[in-house]
Amino acid sequence: MLAAERRDHLLDLLVREGKIVAKDVAVDLGISEDSVRRDLRDLAAEGLCQRVYGGALPISPATVDYAARKTVTPDGKRKVAAAAVALVRAGSALVLDGGTTALAVAHALPQDLDCTVITHSPTIAGALLDHPRAELFLLGGRIFKHSAVACGAAAVEAAQNISADLCLLGVTGVHPEAGLTTGDAEEAAMKRALAARAADTYILASSEKIGAASRFRVLPWEDIAGLITDVDPRHPVVEQLTARGVEVLAAD
Repeated sequence: MLAAERRDHLLDLLVREGKIVAKDVAVDLGISEDSVRRDLRDLAAEGLCQRVYGGALPISPATVDYAARKTVTPDGKRKVAAAAVALVRAGSALVLDGGTTALAVAHALPQDLDCTVITHSPTIAGALLDHPRAELFLLGGRIFKHSAVACGAAAVEAAQNISADLCLLGVTGVHPEAGLTTGDAEEAAMKRALAARAADTYILASSEKIGAASRFRVLPWEDIAGLITDVDPRHPVVEQLTARGVEVLAAD
């Protein structure tokens, strides 16, 4: 099999099965695992897959820059935001992550809702400036421009001094095996710091993140209260997560 044919075969496996297991591909094609790993390195270098131990997973389109992410599944993000807002109670304190889905949550918060919003995103804070009944707390630190959020030691330290009833957290990948992931190590650490200060953490995950993976794990499944997604409940990834006890809230 030519290199181009192997490449097409690997990409087809990602679409059909949601993962590539290097040793299985080597056996099926009658080639060495080293050859498969070289092919996967090439695909990963082109941004076409996320390499993991033993193979590869689909890469998340949510790792593109902030401006580009605004055009990715906007309807799905609005649906996820609407379902997330239903969890916010009057008088409660909410930790709201950065990113485009969180921005949709900020826009969806009812104008008459009396609440406290804690965020490390200047974009989120700006979106809520005209919200008459939302008390705003902005956590500062080095701005990670890719997601327009504060990260780093100063931001993590600031997060350790707050408490909230609910945390709505964004990720770039939701995969049964790779878990909840994002593309930057410091951003992943900041997300963990935020989630640790809330009684309940729900993950905001529009359809493009389901079944995808990024490099850095954010949280284990047991540390979240649930996942909010617009994906059909019969989606294979959703069914696997439900089977392992993860609460999945459908965003219609």
